[in-house]
Amino acid sequence: MSPAAPTPLTARRSGPIAGQIRVPGDKSISHRALILGAMTVGETTISGLLEGEDVLNTAKAMGALGAKVERLGDGNWRIHGVGVGGFAQPTGPLDFGNSGTGCRLAIGAVAGCGITVTFDGDASLRSRPMRRVLDPLEKMGARVVSAADGGRLPLTLKGASDPLPLEYESPVPSAQLKSAVLLAGLAAPGATTVIEAEATRDHTEKLLKHFGAKIVSKPYGDHGRRITLQGQPELSPAHVAVPADPSSAAFPLVAALIVPGSDLTLHSVMLNPLRTGLFMTLREMGASIEELDKKDEGEETANLRVRTSTLKGVDVPAARAPSMIDEYLILAVAAAFAEGDTRMRGLKELRVKESDRLEATAEMLRVNGVRVDIEGDDMIVHGKGPSGLGATGVPGGGEVKTHMDHRIAMSALMMGLASINAVRIDDSAFIATSFPGFVELMRGLGADLS
Repeated sequence: MSPAAPTPLTARRSGPIAGQIRVPGDKSISHRALILGAMTVGETTISGLLEGEDVLNTAKAMGALGAKVERLGDGNWRIHGVGVGGFAQPTGPLDFGNSGTGCRLAIGAVAGCGITVTFDGDASLRSRPMRRVLDPLEKMGARVVSAADGGRLPLTLKGASDPLPLEYESPVPSAQLKSAVLLAGLAAPGATTVIEAEATRDHTEKLLKHFGAKIVSKPYGDHGRRITLQGQPELSPAHVAVPADPSSAAFPLVAALIVPGSDLTLHSVMLNPLRTGLFMTLREMGASIEELDKKDEGEETANLRVRTSTLKGVDVPAARAPSMIDEYLILAVAAAFAEGDTRMRGLKELRVKESDRLEATAEMLRVNGVRVDIEGDDMIVHGKGPSGLGATGVPGGGEVKTHMDHRIAMSALMMGLASINAVRIDDSAFIATSFPGFVELMRGLGADLS
């Protein structure tokens, strides 16, 4: 959570962004590894875990639910799980801080246990909708004891002592919704099925299989999946090696594309095809992104070498949104330095993130001299061209309101590194929720942040 006093930060036009780094572990996999490790019987080990505030809050929650969770240092953790349906009644509310992923997944995991749990978080998380997750869980037998308006936090849930299996067609493309239903379905007899019209990130399915669950994912329609889980397995302990987070890699990667003279290598970045929409889009824009030393250790990874590139505007199809839903903010920054217009289609889901990210992204660019139009759920960024000598590129000079949103903060700072004038953000405290050490790491690559 943010301290009471905000921590403003200013980014100024910098020399080349250069070096070799490994960004922190993937946030999505870190949350899921902790929760599924807590639902196994025996000892699970994790390496490369993201030790940001969001994930640490999930670790604390699993401990409060009865699992023994040990931090060994350097991203290495050990969990003694309690088995499917084995969570104990916690002594107080579970506080998830800023993390929608940790909270929604834990709600799903608790929904299959006959215990009563209160979920809470910071002001940002309290504003985010939970009803979409609660609807299917209530059909499985869980009951909302109390909640703020619209099913928001603070929320008290009584899990189902005898959860019912469910076939559920997801009304929105949401990996969190899908995962909550599957985690609840672990405790139900028979098969629980989730149908999604647009395939979303599949880390939950991969990790369920990794821990020994019987789960089958098949194509459904043009872009969707039908996922069926056999309930009441005994999950087996397993080691999870967390790869580098592509969503975190996106920030230094785009900085290297837009700051003249840059040459940056990012190590062991996860390239799950349901997470690489940004990289695909940037390549379409003309970005130089090389994949080196490819590996497959449950998730495909590669080292990415990125060099300054002349970018052009493109049309980003709505079907790509699920594979890059967290990356549109930093894509908008890249689009600001491109030649021509970039239209990003189908961004409805951005309105219910840590902030209304659609409006916040547009405002971030506008206060720094970039024209942005919003038409329905589409955002059109009118590019200012590459950062060059003299007065070319994005004017900058604005102060960006971060709205307690870590991705707005990091995106605005990357823009400032290539803008004509400095870009200031009103608060940088929230960056630690997903990317601890971000400012120090960027300074080490040559970024002027103060």
